[in-house]
Amino acid sequence: MKPITRSEGRSSAGERPSVETTWEQRSVALNATIAYWLLAIPTVLLLLWPGVALEGRLVIAGLAALAAVWVYLLFTRCPRPWQAHPFRMAIYLVGFLAISVVLMHVSAIFLIFAIAGFFHASLLRPWPVSILGVFLTSISIHLSVTGFPWPTPELWVLFIAIIVIQTVAIGFGGLVGERLAESSEERRQAVVRLEHALDENADLHRQLVEQAREAGVLDERGRMAREIHDTIAHGLTGVVTQLEAAQQAGERAADRNRHIDNAARLARESLAEARRSLEAARPEALESSSLPEALASVARSWSAINDIPVEVTTTGEAVPLHPEIESALLRTAQEALANVEKHAGASRVGVTLSFMGDVVALDVRDDGVGFEVSEGRVRSGSGFGLTAMRQRVSRVAGTLAIESEPGGGTAVSARVPAIGAQPT
Repeated sequence: MKPITRSEGRSSAGERPSVETTWEQRSVALNATIAYWLLAIPTVLLLLWPGVALEGRLVIAGLAALAAVWVYLLFTRCPRPWQAHPFRMAIYLVGFLAISVVLMHVSAIFLIFAIAGFFHASLLRPWPVSILGVFLTSISIHLSVTGFPWPTPELWVLFIAIIVIQTVAIGFGGLVGERLAESSEERRQAVVRLEHALDENADLHRQLVEQAREAGVLDERGRMAREIHDTIAHGLTGVVTQLEAAQQAGERAADRNRHIDNAARLARESLAEARRSLEAARPEALESSSLPEALASVARSWSAINDIPVEVTTTGEAVPLHPEIESALLRTAQEALANVEKHAGASRVGVTLSFMGDVVALDVRDDGVGFEVSEGRVRSGSGFGLTAMRQRVSRVAGTLAIESEPGGGTAVSARVPAIGAQPT
């Protein structure tokens, strides 16, 4: 299995791959070449040593070549990681120890080559086999160099102590070192995952900020569209209506002046409401009055301009509501009255505000011409007026219903939660 390096980037799944540290790379390089170096040193020394006969040189060269071939075929060409091939590594180490014992019998200096067995024994798996490999390497070195200890208890104790200490120091030391390396790699990968998560969180945060900004822009555009419709559009429509009525008054100076005065008043009120809309302020009628009083004031003004009687009724115990809810109800009433003016041809209008515990209802009824109410028209709204009313009511978790039939008048009903005003 080929180790993944830093240059190979991320995996296809988006996770960062495992990356070998510099220490791990050096460790792999050392294990891959240590046997050749430790074989070359004694071989070159003996071949250059002046006291070695030609026959001895040939034996040394042949055995060294055999050792190099063995290392190359069973170790160097072994797919990595070496720990993933325990059976092949076990065969390799047995052959390595056998060749190193023969070389040490030729010359004790090949003990240098036998030391490579400690490095390669640490690559055996499972770990008990690795400890056994270190133990066998230690015994082969000491027996080949010193032979069996003299038959005295002291020498046997010394021999066994050296083997045990060497096995524990090298075998268990390698185990502890690898565990520490694994722990370090786990921490490193945890840091990499954390950095990746932080990058993703930063990207997500930027996306959320951008979406919130876009949603805010769209929401503000919708709010301004509704405010312009409820103020400037209604005002201009009223001004045009009053000016047309003034023209039609002809020689009736009193009627003409009344219509002109109404047009001027509507223009001033619309201009004031437009400024308040730009400042996102509450309607002026609610600044100094309760919702029932504001509805009555708006109805009186509308009735005076359009010469249509309006009856305003409040039922239940009136309580102050959240400003957003009061504004939505007042604007809905204004829009409903504007629709009566433009389309209904009504002779009278009734406005009822009902406080019913946890619900507040607003009903605007007229006796005008009415219209055919279709399911699609009621759900989507017909024209911007109905759409604006529906949006205003839904923004405060309310519902809007419209009932009408040709010749039977129209009823607009809004239901909103009775959320009280926050104490100041």
